[in-house]
Amino acid sequence: MHESYRHAKSAQSAGPSAGDSTHQALLTIMDEAGSTNSVMTETDRREALPHGYAIMARRQTAGRGQRGNSWESEAGQNVTLSVMLRPEGVEAREQFMVSEAVAIATAGVVAELTGVQAEVKWPNDIYVGQQKIAGILIECGLEGGRISRAIAGIGLNVNQSVWRSDAPNPVSMRQLTGEEYDTAATARLLVERVARLTAMLPAGADEIERSYAARLWRREGRHLWEDAASGEVFRAGIARVERTGRLILDNGREYWFKEVKQVIPELP
Repeated sequence: MHESYRHAKSAQSAGPSAGDSTHQALLTIMDEAGSTNSVMTETDRREALPHGYAIMARRQTAGRGQRGNSWESEAGQNVTLSVMLRPEGVEAREQFMVSEAVAIATAGVVAELTGVQAEVKWPNDIYVGQQKIAGILIECGLEGGRISRAIAGIGLNVNQSVWRSDAPNPVSMRQLTGEEYDTAATARLLVERVARLTAMLPAGADEIERSYAARLWRREGRHLWEDAASGEVFRAGIARVERTGRLILDNGREYWFKEVKQVIPELP
């Protein structure tokens, strides 16, 4: 079974302003799916899906995160969805801009609904303090040196309060506020914001970059990092993140995704 909702709600932006443009998103809600990214890919093969089309599963049995990790989500308690994105004119070498826009939109929705500051842990996890509230996986298709489509898989912890996996630091919106949220309404808002912000690319790239930099987790001070190749743990601050996604630290070191990770202190 699935349900479809059309959503064209007008609300304050969760990131840089998208002007007066409106983006009507079609959200299909399924009872169960292995991976919504996989369902989206198969559906798009049969019929080209429009920008902003989204598929959400109340129960996802094979959700994937960055670094090949699985994503724990109690059935019906969270938002696990994928959004089809078709930004026009984004060069393949700058596809990280799509990731930036999706992360900004997701963090903005969390902050708007909870009243709690949400930040982006490089490259695109969403954190509140020392705890992870959302994960994002972007899969891009390329054609002629440009992005032809991007499927953004988003897992947002909404109402779950008990975690059974060994995930070290999860948190949900309900745990932050004590309130229960409508997952379908949360999903519709999230899809609208993601579709709106990514539609700004590439013209709005500078504004999105500034917003991403302002929302970076641990953007101030010097923190612990672990070099993936050598295992060396060292302290450094973030100098900047390039449009390509490369991380530049204040000690001169440069890293691509998976080449370095931030050391997260265990919660007391």
